Amino acid sequence: MTVRLFNSLTKTKEDFVPLDAKNVRMYVCGPTVYDFAHIGNARPAIVFDLLFRLLRREYGDAHVTYVRNITDVDDKINARAAERGISIRELTEETARIYAEDVGALGCLTPTVTPRATEHIAEMVAIIEQLIAAGHAYAADGHVLFDVSSKADYGKLSRRSLDEMIAGARVEVAPYKKGAMDFVLWKPSSASEPGWDSPWGRGRPGWHIECSAMAGKYLGETFDIHGGGIDLMFPHHENEIAQSEGAHHDHPLAKVWMHNGFLQVNGEKMAKSAGNFFTIRDLLADWPGEVLRFNMLRSHYRQPIDFTLDGLRESWKTLERWYETTEPLVDPAPDADFLAALRDDLNTPAAIASLHQAEPVALAGGLGFLGFSNVQMKIAAKTKVDEAAIADAIAARKAARAAKNFAESDRIRDELLAKGIVLKDGPQGTTWEVRK
Repeated sequence: MTVRLFNSLTKTKEDFVPLDAKNVRMYVCGPTVYDFAHIGNARPAIVFDLLFRLLRREYGDAHVTYVRNITDVDDKINARAAERGISIRELTEETARIYAEDVGALGCLTPTVTPRATEHIAEMVAIIEQLIAAGHAYAADGHVLFDVSSKADYGKLSRRSLDEMIAGARVEVAPYKKGAMDFVLWKPSSASEPGWDSPWGRGRPGWHIECSAMAGKYLGETFDIHGGGIDLMFPHHENEIAQSEGAHHDHPLAKVWMHNGFLQVNGEKMAKSAGNFFTIRDLLADWPGEVLRFNMLRSHYRQPIDFTLDGLRESWKTLERWYETTEPLVDPAPDADFLAALRDDLNTPAAIASLHQAEPVALAGGLGFLGFSNVQMKIAAKTKVDEAAIADAIAARKAARAAKNFAESDRIRDELLAKGIVLKDGPQGTTWEVRK
């Protein structure tokens, strides 16, 4: 059965036909390493890890190249390093290492290549020079900008009007810009900012040019699949298309564009100000990585996902039940219905539904394919027990019950249960045990 993927560029589901079946190529935008990745960042890591696994099954492990970059030059990085009083290199090394650990704990395979932006400045300068020579970019006041008016089909990915694009891009008004939508390819650096020598003076790249340079180096002018979160469609991916095609005689950057949907927490946009902002590392302290991964896969990747405590509990219970059936997990072939669902635009809800009906061997094969192979322990064994924190929670629950605040009492009990801690009330008080 042919793999079919929804192409964000054409807005249709298409049969996937690689440019070269012996060299299937995929690029996915990776993290900007200034802080711990949040749970929303986990979604593309998991989604495109699953696609990587599917492509390797269809074409062979040796015939698929997956590139996920690391953005390690960015104004947010500069600001955070100054705030913490450490060097930029120290910050980016630490944050990149933690990101790799976190997505690894979520069951993600290591991509074929994980290039860093700072190691590809020469490639960025070369593309900018090509764009200037082709009349798509211009130098002004120490900057180099892409001339959006030079690309007649600019906006073809997001299909937005000019007014929508200006609003969506939060356009910077600057006297050196010819047009409101023109975006920065290169900008000057002060003595305290990271910078590299260039034909336009010491400076640093704009964000968009980084991905074009790294994708081009490892995958060629045109490759098969470009992925990322829906939030990157505009302006980042739109600008990638414009500059890459502008530098490469209008050769398409990617045949297929794929975008995963937004993530909300309890029905609201995740934000620190709302108190519902969670890093992957925060959640891994309380939940096994398998549970977080499975909870993501229960929703179709193109649909919005509502990340809730109830959803995590349900994912935990399902995996726990399946692990009891299949442990120790092995990797036989998944059954036909399971693979048919994944080949249909990564329809993970249908694939998971098929596992509920599967025999134990096929169930184990499906779990292994989804990224749950090599699990040698029950989920309960992974529960991290902090006895002092449990004692504090029990005391808080006791106080809530004394105040007849039963909603709070139940919340504390349920929160502990979600972490695998079962409370038992008796004549001598409340005791606890780890759920078996």
